[in-house]
Amino acid sequence: MREGIDREPRDVGASPFDADPRPFLTSLFAAAVAAADPERIVRDHLPPKPKGRTIVVGAGKGAAQLARAFDEAWDAPLEGMVVTRYGQGVACPRIAVREASHPVPDSAGLAAAAELLAMVGGLSEDDLVVALICGGGSALLPSPAPGLSLADEIAVNEALLASGAPISHMNTLRTSISRIKGGRLASAAYPARVVTLVVSDVPGDDPGLVSSGPTVPSLSSAADALGVVRDYCLQLPPAVLTHLQSEVAAAPSPPKPRLARCQTRVIASASRSLEAASAVAQSYGIEAAILSDAIEGEARDVGQVHAALVREIGSRDRPFRKPVLLLSGGETTVTLTGGDRGRGGRNTTFLLSFALGITGMSNVWAVAADTDGIDGSEANAGAFADGSSIARMSSAGIDARRTLLKNDAWTAFEGIDDLFSPGPTGTNVNDFRAILVR
Repeated sequence: MREGIDREPRDVGASPFDADPRPFLTSLFAAAVAAADPERIVRDHLPPKPKGRTIVVGAGKGAAQLARAFDEAWDAPLEGMVVTRYGQGVACPRIAVREASHPVPDSAGLAAAAELLAMVGGLSEDDLVVALICGGGSALLPSPAPGLSLADEIAVNEALLASGAPISHMNTLRTSISRIKGGRLASAAYPARVVTLVVSDVPGDDPGLVSSGPTVPSLSSAADALGVVRDYCLQLPPAVLTHLQSEVAAAPSPPKPRLARCQTRVIASASRSLEAASAVAQSYGIEAAILSDAIEGEARDVGQVHAALVREIGSRDRPFRKPVLLLSGGETTVTLTGGDRGRGGRNTTFLLSFALGITGMSNVWAVAADTDGIDGSEANAGAFADGSSIARMSSAGIDARRTLLKNDAWTAFEGIDDLFSPGPTGTNVNDFRAILVR
């Protein structure tokens, strides 16, 4: 299992033309992560200090690192609390860090959400609430709407995770069954000023979709949420369906006056991270083509499309001439089929599909990884692949096509020691894919 990255976006001595370009690909991932490093970005986005109190709240897989960076940069009194995934907390002198379950909510997240709502209650217009929001907060902040339970919210999340729905549709439904998402946390803080700093992990960088926007009003409706239920044939508890058809759910966002003193800033995104990786490639004289920072769809289908593009480059030097580095981001999905729930995530699934499409090509190397360091529920961020990956899997007794169909891409790459496991990065700007064609 390949582990570790250099967090500095600098020349680490690896060349794209070395016998093994994987250190070079790792340096690209490091540059992408560094471009979204909380310690680099938070200091540039500090709000004006208030006359009253400063309360820091937050949620997401990188929320603890954001909180620590803010704590270090803020030279005035402050207090607060953020919630992150189990195992990803860090020491933060003045801001409490809670841990909860991701991607399926639990009681610890329920308690943390209640604590956040209580923390911002009773503030004055002289007070400031700073919300530090990054990907993962939707699951970390369960707060069922009236008449619903934690079990109902867990059932919704489990159904969504298996459905293959894109993150925008998932968070539309999550918002409609919550008392904290869709701007409701900001509403609870009224009349205090609320400044939200967002590390975006959603295609298009809509801040209302990141962690289902606890401090950003939702543009969706209960009708939209019911459309998600219908379109993805979700089997949900009766109480959830009843709620979505109620008058309470018909207006999922708080009244506009209660959000009039809110400001939102996207301080890091997939686009900026891909540009940082591109700059590293260009420093070696390699053309870098950013295909998109907002690619969605089934991971295996996206893998096939990337493989077809690489084959075209390899055989015809179009639409890009060799050597070239292809970069892309976004958030693919994996629809669980056939009842199989293997070990894998969207990045390893993408990469296994891609590897099948470039089998035998001796001049292609790729990495696909989640910038938060965790691909799905396993400990790896993603994996590496090249033209020999499928042959090496076969030699190890692994049927790559069957493994892909069983939603078990993790096992395929683990079997050839090609998992990429840098550990939690402390940030999250979605998927990162880099493909070198020499």
